[in-house]
Amino acid sequence: MNFVALDFETANSQRGSVCSIGLVEYENGELIREYYRLVKPKQNYFAGINISIHGITEEDVADAPEFDVLWKEEIRELVEGKFLIAHNAQFDMSVLRAVLEQYNLPYPMLAYNCTVNLSKKTWTLPRYKLNVVSDYLGIDLDHHHALDDARASALIFLKAAETLNASDVNDLVERTGTANGVLFDNGYEPAKLNKKRVTKKTPSPKIR
Repeated sequence: MNFVALDFETANSQRGSVCSIGLVEYENGELIREYYRLVKPKQNYFAGINISIHGITEEDVADAPEFDVLWKEEIRELVEGKFLIAHNAQFDMSVLRAVLEQYNLPYPMLAYNCTVNLSKKTWTLPRYKLNVVSDYLGIDLDHHHALDDARASALIFLKAAETLNASDVNDLVERTGTANGVLFDNGYEPAKLNKKRVTKKTPSPKIR
């Protein structure tokens, strides 16, 4: 399993207002890299509701680099050409597109999928929020910390593969009947959840 799990936190209701990013990379099913950075939004305004969710304030990011600097120096090489996952990827990928557009940066080439969609095709649960799925699978979670959310998304992805006996990323996508999203040259296709469900209702062992 080769993939990168991604999570963003934002300063306000504007999708481009990135204030933190977490990335977790797996290669052949083994953790090889974790990445976390605070980010100073271009318009450094923090809404109270966002602060109440993730606890990051304007003062916390006062000395942090803006996203364009991090993108060019660190982040782009970590995601370009990779397979990305996120829990509620529609949000995180819209944040990525918005912040790239804010700085007039081209989109990277990458494919992605959503662990909400994969969870819906793997387990029958009352809800599929990150904390709910994590609790069901016994995953410790410091919710709304970007790195911890990325870690949880990665473990959910691996657990779905284990539960459905998927041999690799492509096999998991095929077994769940989901469709990958794609980012390319300032265009994109969203990840999709098809109607057919492939669920396993019996609990399975925790991820080691």
